[in-house]
Amino acid sequence: MPEQLWFTEILNRLFAGPVTSSLRTLHIEPKYPLQPITNSFAMELLVFGFLLILFFLVRSRLSVESPGGLQHSFEAVEGFVLGQSREIIGPHSEPYIAFFVILFVFILICNLLGVIPGFESPTGVPTVPLGCAICAFFYYHTQGFKHAGPKYLLHFFGPPMEGMSIFARIPLALLMLPIELVSHLARLLSLTVRLWANIFAGDLVTLVFLSMIPIGIPVIFLTLHIGVAFLQAYVFMLLSIIYVSGAVADEH
Repeated sequence: MPEQLWFTEILNRLFAGPVTSSLRTLHIEPKYPLQPITNSFAMELLVFGFLLILFFLVRSRLSVESPGGLQHSFEAVEGFVLGQSREIIGPHSEPYIAFFVILFVFILICNLLGVIPGFESPTGVPTVPLGCAICAFFYYHTQGFKHAGPKYLLHFFGPPMEGMSIFARIPLALLMLPIELVSHLARLLSLTVRLWANIFAGDLVTLVFLSMIPIGIPVIFLTLHIGVAFLQAYVFMLLSIIYVSGAVADEH
């Protein structure tokens, strides 16, 4: 059986039976029926609970006259994401800010969780970055349909071809369709591998140096890992903004 973190072990002791039964009801046989909850899912659940409490605290203490430090921090994050969105999407980017902010904060906390002893980064396992990538994938396509309606499908047939005859448009559109489909599916792979590989490598390097030289040197790599955690959360969010920008562009 795989090694469990302390929080994963608690969850499996409490919920192994119901989780295994639920999976079998869906015709999914868990590899370890006594330990159906994995470390990555437990850490993801922990981040979700932490953010839920954090957002509740922020919401309950909102104030215009005397905002607290926590409110200032979230306003700074929201302002930063809003600035990035306006530069890429334009002045009509406000409706998408909530998704970008929660995506950035969730991935950032997941990335940084592995720095704390006794925990690990859930984004160091491919399934978690893939889940985030799928959310971003469906989100920008949903916004594209919401913005342009069925005309959004024209996006998959290449750029506008004004001045071109119908006989030239049809073969070119048929050629562009599979290219565009592969391009959009490749975004899932790109988002997943980039985030997973960087966090997994950072965790691995830190653990190696902690086992070899437990004093001094690991602090350098730990600092680099924290920098990578922020950078990868930002890159993931930025690419999501770019994809939304392409989906809601007026020419589509």
